[in-house]
Amino acid sequence: MADKVQEEELKEKAIEYLKRVWREDTVRMDVKNNSVVDGSGELHVDCTVRVGERHSDWTKWFTFQDGDVSHMRWQMR
Repeated sequence: MADKVQEEELKEKAIEYLKRVWREDTVRMDVKNNSVVDGSGELHVDCTVRVGERHSDWTKWFTFQDGDVSHMRWQMR
């Protein structure tokens, strides 16, 4: 399991991914589980995102490969 510094870096990469790919601004992100080891694995979060003035709550699973987000699954909460 990653330490807190690594976990914060993973969160930042997830936030950047949401902005770049989905144009979502992250309002809040709470890590539920982090199985990323040596740059590969899954980061499971609950988050609130904003697009324009609209806010929505999601559970998202970010798959990391070689230290970067390679895929994301999501479910509305």
